[in-house]
Amino acid sequence: MGQKESRNEEMDLAQVQELCIIFMKECPSGALHLHEFKRIFGVQSSSEEESTYIETVFRSFDTNKDNRLDFLEYVAALHLILRGNLEDRLKWSFKMYDKDGNGKLDRSEVKNLIRVIQKIRVHRSDMDMTPTQICDRIFELVDQNHDGQITLAEFMEGAQKDEWVMQLLKLDVNATGWVIQNCGKLP
Repeated sequence: MGQKESRNEEMDLAQVQELCIIFMKECPSGALHLHEFKRIFGVQSSSEEESTYIETVFRSFDTNKDNRLDFLEYVAALHLILRGNLEDRLKWSFKMYDKDGNGKLDRSEVKNLIRVIQKIRVHRSDMDMTPTQICDRIFELVDQNHDGQITLAEFMEGAQKDEWVMQLLKLDVNATGWVIQNCGKLP
């Protein structure tokens, strides 16, 4: 997310409005549940990687942890994905990696998300490293105090210091392009 080509594909106001109208049509109760979120964004249940990724995305935007997105959470999610600045996207990426919500990333959390991301972007697999090797390199470059965990401060600093780390940590799966592509497929 946030890669240069993603930023060039910004949605226009009409497309954002269309997504908001779809939300109101699909969710007259004002709440969007995970299965509806998957349907709106065209995630097939047969794709385990996309399903895992979209579940992680959904949970990252469910700020009050009630297993549903209200309209404000939905709009905040669209804004971040489609127009958010680098710092906000990195904070969101950290939250995506931090599955247990303890404010620190361990090797297991980082490796699991790298594995999912690699499977989603197989067409861009320009890297001959395994998820374990990628995780080890990230920790080597980012875990400043070598305690086996990455804090938000280490995450932000490490991502901004090293371009390779930046590309991995900001979860570049071209979310803007994905939303634009699926916008036309919405019911």
